[in-house]
This record gives sequence, structure tokens and C-alpha cells, in this order.
Amino acid sequence: MPKTKVLLAEDHTVVAEGLRALLKDSFDLVGLVHDGHALLDAVEKLAPDVIVTDISMPLLNGLDAIRQIRARRPDAKVIVLTMHRESSLAAEAFRAGVSGYLLKTSPGEELINAIREVALGRSYVTTLLAKDLITLLLEAGNPAHVEGVQLTPRQREVLQLIAEGRTMKEAASILKISPRTAESHKYEIMQVLGVQTVAELIQHAIRMKLIVG
Repeated sequence: MPKTKVLLAEDHTVVAEGLRALLKDSFDLVGLVHDGHALLDAVEKLAPDVIVTDISMPLLNGLDAIRQIRARRPDAKVIVLTMHRESSLAAEAFRAGVSGYLLKTSPGEELINAIREVALGRSYVTTLLAKDLITLLLEAGNPAHVEGVQLTPRQREVLQLIAEGRTMKEAASILKISPRTAESHKYEIMQVLGVQTVAELIQHAIRMKLIVG
């Protein structure tokens, strides 16, 4: 029986190498990427059975990457592996379409079990968060809204890059759009959010979990 194909997305090299060592005997590790855009490309090229990703990722955060992956491949199976133990963040991840949520403080064997469960079409959430998460998932609400406003996926990408300190020229290059279009997105974001400074934009990016400290 062929091994489950696993794609890893982790921007910290030491953690990534530790995950590779942990999983290599149990699964077929088809790739390791270090940012959200590389994750999207790798999913298309490598067709993994299970994707394991962090939330805090450069260029495109894990949650927005998951939304795009699920839009392109509704059958994609994704596990979030993160240091962030807020139940609200885990709930948003499940709304985005993940199949599993674990903490980096979880035992290594739990990740192996989670991958096996998810590969079979089941869901998995670490017991460290399960009780609070179930409560939150039962509550109504749209995680894409912040203070009554909503940004488009492209605007969210531009906002994250601004918060990472990228110039509009750099953002345009990363997103493969013209600098003028990037500037237009920035202007529209500021209009939608009702802000006037980059500092205020960054505050909104943090609140929207585009940048997670």
C-alpha cells in the first residue's frame, strides 16, 4: 500500500527539519515550502494527500492560503500545526476548510495520528483545544468580517504584504500585478477600513490574523 503523500509548509528551518525527521519513516514527504505562495504552487504541482501548514507564514498567511487551496481543490485535506492556541483562531481555521488543528507543543505521535485520520477523510483536533473549539464552532459569525467590514482575498494579500513592510513595487512583483494596481488596492483598503496611515493598516492586519505575533 503506497504511503500517504504529505506536503509541509513551515517557515522556520529548524522546526521544518524536525518535522521532516519525525514524519519521513511513516509518510511520503513530497515537499517542504517556506511561504504561503510557495505552498499554493506546491499543492498544484505535487498533489499531496495531506497538507501540514502553520498559520504564521510570510507573503501569504496560512489561513488565506488554505482558503485559496480549498477554492481550487475542495477535496484538499489540510492540517494546521501552530503555536497559536486561541480557540477563536482554531475555529476560523476550520471555517476556512481545514481537517485538523494541532499545537506545536503536541507530542510528535499525535501529529502522525492526525495525518492518518485526516487521510482517511476524518477530522482531528488536539484535545488541548477540543472543548472550547466546539463551543466556538457552534456560535454564529463570519470570521472574514472585522468591525463590520470585509476585504476581498486580493485586498487581504496586499494588506499582509504592507504589514510585512513590503513596498508597493515589491507587493506588485510578488502578486504578479502592476505597481499601479497594487497602489489602487492599497487605496481601496484604506477607504474600506477608514484609515489614513500604514500604522493603522498594520493594526487591522493583526486584528484580522493576517499577521499573527
